[in-house]
Amino acid sequence: MIKHTRVDRIILSLNAVFLCLAVLAVLVPLVYVVIASFMDPNVLLNQGLSFKVSDWSLEGYQRILSDDSMVRGFINAMLYSAGFAIITVVVSIFAAFPLATQGFVGKNAFMTFFLFTMFFSGGLIPTYLVVKDLGMLNTVWAILLPGAVNVWNIILARTYFKGIPHELHEAAKVDGASDLLIFFKIVIPLSKPIIFVLALYAFVGQWNSYFDAMIYLEDPKMHPLQLVLRSILIQNQAEPGMISDQLAMAELAKVSEMIKYSAIVISSLPLIIMYPFFQKYFEKGVMVGSLK
Repeated sequence: MIKHTRVDRIILSLNAVFLCLAVLAVLVPLVYVVIASFMDPNVLLNQGLSFKVSDWSLEGYQRILSDDSMVRGFINAMLYSAGFAIITVVVSIFAAFPLATQGFVGKNAFMTFFLFTMFFSGGLIPTYLVVKDLGMLNTVWAILLPGAVNVWNIILARTYFKGIPHELHEAAKVDGASDLLIFFKIVIPLSKPIIFVLALYAFVGQWNSYFDAMIYLEDPKMHPLQLVLRSILIQNQAEPGMISDQLAMAELAKVSEMIKYSAIVISSLPLIIMYPFFQKYFEKGVMVGSLK
């Protein structure tokens, strides 16, 4: 049994307190949003949270799920996020492997070029013009391709690949293996943690994104869930300058409040369900570069 000194016990106690505060900072808003999504808006606005079943209502979920665009947006978001994650991971690991390989000529120049694009970009208008000239407007490729090359993901994958013992590469080459065979038979099987972490990062980023779809997609049938939810919230937003009837404005404000919390729960549910399956890989992948 390890004996802790007084200073160690103080530090461990402070760490425990800090972790408890961090958990509460995440858990309390999450619980509040979940409970508020099931509550009657009148009770929520007047009394706050209530644990009485009689004060709860499913009207917010009914209003959202009754809209056909919600189901279509959910399917679109899943397809966009999964496709974007696959493309991003494939591009990242194929770019990172040669950059992590000893003897690759010009890898420093390539890395400098990648880092330059990480800090400096053309901006929204040049990117829009490129997407337009390539004929990708109002297509799924406008969502999947422009952000597929993520320099930070390449750096993470490169750092992980460097941690794989070089002796494995040399032993495989002695047996006559080519670089591609080494990549697929040795590197990829040993790189599941970083692959799953990169896929999770890309999936979450694309799932929460709506700006690119708002810029590039004109057809409402192609809109992802986040953009559909945004449209629903805007449509149910009370604006005093447009509504003269105070009762109608108050009712619209209640509906908007109810839909807001229900929309947050619905949009977060896939990520909450998915994370436990990625957790064992996530814990390993986030430590990339921390140890040598």
